[in-house]
Amino acid sequence: MLDIKLIRDQKAEVAKGIASKGQQVNLERLLELDDQRVTLIKKRDELRGALKLGKKPNDAELKKLDKSKTELKKLDEKFDKVQSEWTDLMRSIPNIPRPDVKVGEGESANAVIKTVGKAPKFSFKPKNHLELSGDIDTERASKVSGSRFVYLKGQIASLELALINYVFDMLTKEGFIPVFPPVLITRDSMGAMGYLEHGGDDEIYHLPKDDLFLVGTSEQSVGPMHGGEIFTESDLPLRYVSFSTCFRREAGASGKDTKGILRVHQFDKVEMFCFTTPDKSDKEHEFLLSLEERIVRGLDLPYQVIKMGSGDLGLPAARKYDIETWMPSQEKFRETHSTSTCTDFQARRLNIKYRKDDGSKDYVHTLNGTAVAIGRMIIAILENYQQKDGTVKIPKALQKYTGFKEIKNT
Repeated sequence: MLDIKLIRDQKAEVAKGIASKGQQVNLERLLELDDQRVTLIKKRDELRGALKLGKKPNDAELKKLDKSKTELKKLDEKFDKVQSEWTDLMRSIPNIPRPDVKVGEGESANAVIKTVGKAPKFSFKPKNHLELSGDIDTERASKVSGSRFVYLKGQIASLELALINYVFDMLTKEGFIPVFPPVLITRDSMGAMGYLEHGGDDEIYHLPKDDLFLVGTSEQSVGPMHGGEIFTESDLPLRYVSFSTCFRREAGASGKDTKGILRVHQFDKVEMFCFTTPDKSDKEHEFLLSLEERIVRGLDLPYQVIKMGSGDLGLPAARKYDIETWMPSQEKFRETHSTSTCTDFQARRLNIKYRKDDGSKDYVHTLNGTAVAIGRMIIAILENYQQKDGTVKIPKALQKYTGFKEIKNT
């Protein structure tokens, strides 16, 4: 949610930012409603003050009180109606892209800013990840759960645990606090993180009976953890590294993406989430990107960094980088990591502030970044490290966690 004062003072810039994300919001109506809110709040306060006589009322005063109570009830009803429409409009406004974000429709403004490593050259026809390990069992998972689910077994299960331990070890040394969050969250929590507007709920699994949502990424449950709290400036930055199973409908996926484990309905992921001060959030964003690169480089995998244009930013993001790792079976880079700064957008919805050294308060900034999307990194490792005999070498950085140096094709 944006600051209403920002919208009022810089309406043209806000409108431009909204349009750059391909969205439309009636700001004129919003400001009209805001004026009504302010007027109604003032009238209600005046009436409530008049109702406090401080003594036992006489008959004339009782009649006046009854009239005032009736008027107050009408004002409350009118305020609730105005407030509801105002809130809906405010929550429909996306976060405004940072000034350095290139403007463009859809993916048109996305730009490769760095390429690291070279795609492996094979003396044989490379296989895809499903052909390289029988421990990725989609057939039995389909029998039990339906399409796009998987059993990870044997050495592949060990590889998952190795990836988790690899990033947890790295990030805890950087001061990140480990957390295993809930995977079911309330409507208020999911809405506060900015994932229910503009069709965002299309990808989310919802349990209507309990009105709970399954998380699509653990940032959705880590961010609300500090809802309504006030940090001290010395508490920040506060950094978490979280593991969770995630759930997404992946409704738009088709073709090769629906085969194997690139796009499944249930997957495991390790996520970074940070709270920081506004003056340090840009630096924190670059720090998260550097950690993601360090993770991929440590696995010696070819990758490229993409800076996303305005049209490819989600509702809460003000700037976003993707890392795409080389997938030999598809002969192209595919997304394995992303990191976003959401500035104070989520913090305003969650009412998370910090107290400055001078005693004043302001909203924190929130940021998130993928540490490892397990399924996609398993694909990248299997396909980039495959050998002619069908075995797969384990990256050196993971060998102390797996206890073995190669995966046998079973």
